[in-house]
Amino acid sequence: MEKMDEMMKNFEFLIGDWHLDYTFPRSEFSEEAGTGEGSGTIRRILGDKFVCFDYSCSLTTGDAAAHAIFAWDNGRSIYRFWWFEDSGSFMEASCQFINEDVLFINWHNSLLIQTFEKDGPDGMILTMKHPDPNGEYKTVLSVQFTRKQG
Repeated sequence: MEKMDEMMKNFEFLIGDWHLDYTFPRSEFSEEAGTGEGSGTIRRILGDKFVCFDYSCSLTTGDAAAHAIFAWDNGRSIYRFWWFEDSGSFMEASCQFINEDVLFINWHNSLLIQTFEKDGPDGMILTMKHPDPNGEYKTVLSVQFTRKQG
């Protein structure tokens, strides 16, 4: 358990209540470019063994909400991530901290990659990318997180 406790400390820069500003280009994931905003909370649960991310947003393409869970897998020595959307969609990923300020996510059964990157003391940027026909990774979603004060 000590290894799990130590590994879950890496999530510290993600923990908090956040205002979310979304931008996304037209892509195979969205017929039209769009923007939006929302709110999210990233918190520790169950004796700090897991980190949950709950959010809701209003986008130019519609509303969305989701619940996600991060966990350290001692057996595989990697972080695991499960994401559940109010549409009924769900995905699984493996994660790794590239450094103390960047969490890299590799979505299973998909070519999507994602990062959470610290952006100053009260900010974070989520970027999701997908390869184009030339093999270049292009941004399909960007979310600026701003820590809510108070």
